[in-house]
Amino acid sequence: MKTKALCLNILCFLLMQNAFGQISGKLVTTDGKPLSFANVLLLKATDTSAVRSAQTNADGIYLIENTPVGNYKLRLSSIGYQTWDSPVFGINARTANKNFGTTIMQETTRQLGEVVIKASKPLYQQRPDGMVVNVESSLLTKGSSALQVLERSPGVVIDHRNNSINLNGKSGVMVMMDGKLMRIPMDQVVNMLSGMSAANIEKIELLSTPPAGYDAEGSAGIINIVTKKNKKQGTNGSFSATGGYGWGEKGTASFNLAHNTTNVNLYGFYTFSHDRTYTDLFITSTQNMPFLGGNVAVVFNSHTKRVQNDHNANIGADIKLGSKTTLSGNITYNSSNADYTTTNHALYNVLPDSLLTYDGLNTSQNSWNNLVSSVGIDQQINTGEKLSFDADYIYYHNDNPSQVQTTFVNKHGQVAGTNDSLNSPQQRGFALTTIKVGVAKVNYTKQLSTKLKLETGIKGTYTTSSSSSGLESLLDNVWVKRTESANQIYMKEGIGAAYASFNSQISTSMNLTVGVRYEYSYTDMDDPNTGKSLVNRKLGVLFPSILFSKKLNENAELQFSYSKRINRPTYNDLASYVGYSDPTAVYTGNPFLKPTITNNIKLGYNYRDYSFSLLYSRDDNPIARYQLSTGPSKDLLYISPQNLSYQSNFTFQVNLPFKINNWWDMTYSFTGGLSQFKGSGYSVFPFQKSYFIYTSNFNESFKLPKKYSLELSGWYNSQWYNGTTKIDGLGSLNAGIKKELNNNGGSFQLSVADILRSIRVHVHYGTLTQEPFNIKSYVDVHTESSKFPIIKLTYSKSFGSTRASSQAKQGAGDERDRLRKD
Repeated sequence: MKTKALCLNILCFLLMQNAFGQISGKLVTTDGKPLSFANVLLLKATDTSAVRSAQTNADGIYLIENTPVGNYKLRLSSIGYQTWDSPVFGINARTANKNFGTTIMQETTRQLGEVVIKASKPLYQQRPDGMVVNVESSLLTKGSSALQVLERSPGVVIDHRNNSINLNGKSGVMVMMDGKLMRIPMDQVVNMLSGMSAANIEKIELLSTPPAGYDAEGSAGIINIVTKKNKKQGTNGSFSATGGYGWGEKGTASFNLAHNTTNVNLYGFYTFSHDRTYTDLFITSTQNMPFLGGNVAVVFNSHTKRVQNDHNANIGADIKLGSKTTLSGNITYNSSNADYTTTNHALYNVLPDSLLTYDGLNTSQNSWNNLVSSVGIDQQINTGEKLSFDADYIYYHNDNPSQVQTTFVNKHGQVAGTNDSLNSPQQRGFALTTIKVGVAKVNYTKQLSTKLKLETGIKGTYTTSSSSSGLESLLDNVWVKRTESANQIYMKEGIGAAYASFNSQISTSMNLTVGVRYEYSYTDMDDPNTGKSLVNRKLGVLFPSILFSKKLNENAELQFSYSKRINRPTYNDLASYVGYSDPTAVYTGNPFLKPTITNNIKLGYNYRDYSFSLLYSRDDNPIARYQLSTGPSKDLLYISPQNLSYQSNFTFQVNLPFKINNWWDMTYSFTGGLSQFKGSGYSVFPFQKSYFIYTSNFNESFKLPKKYSLELSGWYNSQWYNGTTKIDGLGSLNAGIKKELNNNGGSFQLSVADILRSIRVHVHYGTLTQEPFNIKSYVDVHTESSKFPIIKLTYSKSFGSTRASSQAKQGAGDERDRLRKD
């Protein structure tokens, strides 16, 4: 009898242990995005009193453990979304675990006629891997180009001299569009962004420590530009037209259209932009140039007129083939045609008293076309398990012919030099480049448990680049191709990658993602005419990454991240072409460049909407472009990219948003710290520099009566160095005012860029170390807005259905967009 009683007690004890169960699930928005940091409340079924509480993690997953026996209801809530209550369910010995699967949270709305009440996102948001700029939260978005919005972003510096982009004080940044790397020359990326309307952009991700799922390319990190994708049911769209003037006329027209049903989402946009602009360049220089006979003092003036027309188009579709299968396709086309007319005038005072005068007229046309086609399929295998395949094909073609007419005479009006090569009174240049890229990628994700998620994948990229360029001189009425300036290159590059990443929800407040990516690349570059191999490089590198976040309380969060990155030399960096600058200098590539390997560590802290972070990075063999060296003949100056020995950056970032009242918001951000670099090999003497570098941004927005709104923004970039070159600090102040019309009549917006006419670029050579030919020069670049602020007026209007379908239950009825990932 005692034995039976003992067994019964043991059985009851075991049943009671098993009766303590757990409750789990996942929250997503109507467009499938995880809903982070939503509130999860466990209530008693009898009186709805609270028993347990939790929050969803970054992937929208929640877990409530140690739940005693009983009947309960689950309540899910988040700001901007409708509260969701579950039916009554029980926890007992038989059903100890309850998994609610994926719950779609509907947006909160309140319709007053045609008025939709919705919350706006903060302008800047910090994540463990970087910062997000919510472009739509800025009034100055309409009427601006994508490049102008990017330039106003924290830590971003646009080098207007050579169309390059720096992030957090470093070059080597890669630009992505909707998660796909833009595998075209950076100067063409900048040109494309200058012709793209910012009205088509949802957000910009500034990723300083991207996780393993991203390409390892980009030593300074990745800038991912996410375009809009309208998910509202029915046929919807918008259009805008912009006219403006600075030092020349500007115009932009943009059209966006989407048609969505339950199973099919069709979307597309087209933008045309026209820009006439001018740039002035003034140089004073001293040098010892053997080509000119010795010590020379130079005064150089240049005036460039550019007329550029751009076409940007995108069309795509997402089609649900079944409840678990989605097929997607997308085609993006970019075309640009720019005509340049540059007049140059230079005085070469060859000491002690010989004076040479140079006058040149350089006309060129830069035409390029870029086509990106993508297809992908997503297969939901089981709950929390998905397989996806993506394939991309990229075609880029650039044609850049030029004509140069010069006179180079002494003080007696006689022709100086030998009247050949770069002294010829008439020259012409040609440059043809074609790049083809094929990309294939397979991704697999699986929710291994309520606390552990696996992401893994493989990716292959194959690139071919062909180019022919050179200069020809008219000698005795015959065009003669100069061997020192001719170039024909064919390059093949392959990159194979595999990655695995584990995301662990250690607790309701702690999340850890650990990943590793392996990339093997080979680069083969040769001369088709001679068969000579110019570059043959193979490289396999392991790239680990760590992302960690700890929610200290409902207002504070701690973040830590680490990533290893690489910056491979681009085609233009490696190609040994020669481009005309003036009678004493040429532009060229460097086939001996090494890739840059970077280690990035970031520590971040968020308190409410305030964010603070420390970032340390170390670059081995960083690439500095437009460095000065001597050519093979030792009598000409070569301007080319070169490897530095190393660069270290220790950076502090802060973002402070303030809401003064319901009509006045402001945001201030600062990125700055200590930078140190060292160089040797290409310069006359080794050099090293430590200095303080920073960028600062501010944004003030005001909601005024009668549907008016006003915004002021500004940025300032401190002095910085590009190898041996020193660039002075510069900044800009911008403003915009907007008027919303009644009865869905659209809106007008007037914007003014660079009100203070302060975007002037001052460059110094010879201040850090002795340059080749002992060059010491000062360059003053007057951009368009330094002559006159750029003023634009934009009209924009949305059209289509004003309410979401009851079947889709989209909630807010406003245009909600989502990221289209690679």
